[in-house]
Amino acid sequence: MTHYGKLIFIDLETTGANSTVDRITEIGIIEVRETGQVTRWSTLINPEVPIPPFIQSLTGISNAMVQHAPSFSAVAEELLARLEGGLFIAHNARSDYGFLRNAFKLAGHAFRCDVLCTLKLSRQLFPDEAKHNLDALIARHDLVPDGRHRALADADLLWQLWSRLTAAIPPGIFDQAVRQLLQRPGMPTHLAPESIDDIPDTPGVYLFYGENGIPLYVGKSIHLRQRVMSHFSADHRLYKDMRLSQQIHRLEWRETAGEVGALLLEAQLIKDLQPIHNRMLRRERGLCAWQLRPAASGHLQPVLTYASEQDFGQADRLYGLFSSRRKAESTLRELAESHRLCLVLLGLENRTQAHKPCFARQLHRCNGACVGAESIELHQARLEAALIKLKIKTWPYAAAVGLVETAGDGRQDVHVVHNWCCLGTARSENDVWNLLNEAPARPAFDADTYKILTRALTRRQVRVRILSKAAHAWHIAGAIVA
Repeated sequence: MTHYGKLIFIDLETTGANSTVDRITEIGIIEVRETGQVTRWSTLINPEVPIPPFIQSLTGISNAMVQHAPSFSAVAEELLARLEGGLFIAHNARSDYGFLRNAFKLAGHAFRCDVLCTLKLSRQLFPDEAKHNLDALIARHDLVPDGRHRALADADLLWQLWSRLTAAIPPGIFDQAVRQLLQRPGMPTHLAPESIDDIPDTPGVYLFYGENGIPLYVGKSIHLRQRVMSHFSADHRLYKDMRLSQQIHRLEWRETAGEVGALLLEAQLIKDLQPIHNRMLRRERGLCAWQLRPAASGHLQPVLTYASEQDFGQADRLYGLFSSRRKAESTLRELAESHRLCLVLLGLENRTQAHKPCFARQLHRCNGACVGAESIELHQARLEAALIKLKIKTWPYAAAVGLVETAGDGRQDVHVVHNWCCLGTARSENDVWNLLNEAPARPAFDADTYKILTRALTRRQVRVRILSKAAHAWHIAGAIVA
């Protein structure tokens, strides 16, 4: 890549995996100039916070070793000079780049450069290989490690990898792979290019805003950065994607511990903000369902009931979740036709004369419960069997629960839920208490939230913890795995 003055192979050691919370403890750089000159530079960094025991064991960098090391701010200007004009090359580069951008920001410096990830480069060049972590690449390409999990040693491995690849792969193929990975998306006209630099590739929700702060679109992904970048592809396959991209003036994102939290937050934000380009997940004010209730004759008959009238999380014999009466009646008529049910007994047809066959019976599409050709009991059993796939699950717990979702870095989100209504997401015991204390007497039942939660429990994506009130605080009393 001749238009770069130098290649910067870089590795960091840190106190943890979260670039916004954790701190750098060591920096290692192999600088390779176009002339072939190679310069090595490394330094320990005092993170000004304790290094967790696990990280000390992994890297061999102890609190004592960094006690008298310079702070990041003390080396920031020298480091900027070393990085300037170079191609930033790292393994899982987005993480290292994110750590450095945050560290420079705290030190009062702006930092931005082109970034190449050797993990992605390996995937691009060897798509049939299953593993592309650094240990796998050491074995595959006969790299010679001089220690592991130390910054300069790992940076040297990347330089070795680059040397092996450029020697073994035809220059045209190698350069094309690098160009593809370095290609920046076609940024929206009104959005600053640096707006995307800090987007993490973690689960979460992203928000696009237009002129004057108008909400345009809310989306979610388990890979935030990858998903947002896809919106800015130069090759817009759909006109609506191109139109959206042209309207964006500002973007935000909110990280979550996992997919469930992202789904819940996306559904809530769409209902609250009503973005122009979101059609799904909007609030359904006429949410209704069929409930089997005893009719005058004693048999159970479907009666349309609304979420505004009763608590759908507690109600029994409830079927459906429809956005309108029209959709509810249409679904019931379809079930009647496919299962040869009686429209009169379903309450969908009025009968002016006793024992007169319903219209479907006259067309030989009803088994005849309306005229005694089928017993009421059998018809009722067939009706319940036809409705079974639409049955709404009654809330299975005696009180509110916390649905615990754990992120890759160990951070936990607790989704506080009662009667299938999400009261919010907590990240501390105080948050849990506040959510429970401030919850309305009967939160609004939401169809999308219900579907997200039931699916999460069925797939065991979360751990369920019963929440009990004691000593004026809510605490986790025990665990029940769903």
